[in-house]
This record gives sequence, C-alpha cells and structure tokens, in this order.
Amino acid sequence: MNLFMLVLGGKPEGRFTEQHDVFFGIANELKDLVPYMNSFWPALEGKMHIDSWRKVTRVGNYEVRIVDKSETKATNGLKLFFVNLGGYKPNDMEEYHYKTLVVANDLAEASKIAKESTFYKHYESSHIDDKYGIDVDDIYQIEDLLQAEFKQKYQLQYEIAEDTVEDRLEVGYLKISKLLAS
Repeated sequence: MNLFMLVLGGKPEGRFTEQHDVFFGIANELKDLVPYMNSFWPALEGKMHIDSWRKVTRVGNYEVRIVDKSETKATNGLKLFFVNLGGYKPNDMEEYHYKTLVVANDLAEASKIAKESTFYKHYESSHIDDKYGIDVDDIYQIEDLLQAEFKQKYQLQYEIAEDTVEDRLEVGYLKISKLLAS
C-alpha cells in the first residue's frame, strides 16, 4: 500500500474561480482513491480534477512505510506533518502557497523545520493560512487528515532512509475520467 498526497481542484457551484484542497489517502494505485476523493469533497463529485500528486515514500531523511495495523510494531515516536505555508509578493494580489511534508517528533519541531524552507525565507509575511508566523493550528499530523477507513486499517511508520531518492512530483491537470480509464 502507498500513501498518496494530492492537490484536488474544481469550481464548486456559485464560485468564480477554481478552488483547491489537499487530500491524503492510502491505496495500491492512485485510481483506487477516487471514491474516497468524492466523499472528501462531495460538492465536486464528477467535476473534480487532480492538479498534482505524489506517492509519499520519502520525506527528508526518512522512508515512509504503510503498515497494516494487525502487524504493527512499536513506533519510534516520529510523526508526519502537512504544512501549508502562504506568502505574498509585492504588488501582486495573489497569495502563494507552499505545501510541504515534515517528519518530526512534535508540532514545535515541524514548525521549526518549515521555517527553514526557501519559500518561508523569500516571501513577504509568510504565514500558514490566515495567521502571520507559523501557528500550530494550521499544521496537521497526517494521521489526523486520513479518512476513518484508512486509520482503522493502517499505520504510518518512519525509518531513516538509506538512499537519497526523492519522491517524484506529478504536476499537471489530470481528469478523474482519464485516471479511471487507465
């Protein structure tokens, strides 16, 4: 099984611009997540697309493993965090975001690591969502973002990686219908 991180997009009824959200799920293949994506964002069922995605196997110096809860062994106390940094450029109306994953022992350590990112250092008023500075309310432990079915069956584990291979980030518009046809 694999942990997937997706940026979903679509234009819900009554909106003027495309909206986005991040979705995390566990499956063998990306297409196996479609029913979970629909239940995650029901207003976009049939109108949703994927803007980017990655199979999460490596975060920083750690290998990410999915373990069946029935085979669970003791954990090392590490956790995987999703951090959504936001920032502005002078004379630009857009708020830019940088989505990152961090393996850390706790929220304070995850915040510190996120503050070391190039994005954080180069944007004005870098913040997470509406708050200036890094605020623990806007950093999420991945286990808290997974749907109940995933949490009941699987546990995430982190071990020091022996290689330096980074996860491949798949970027570009992917229609759900095309994904299901593959």
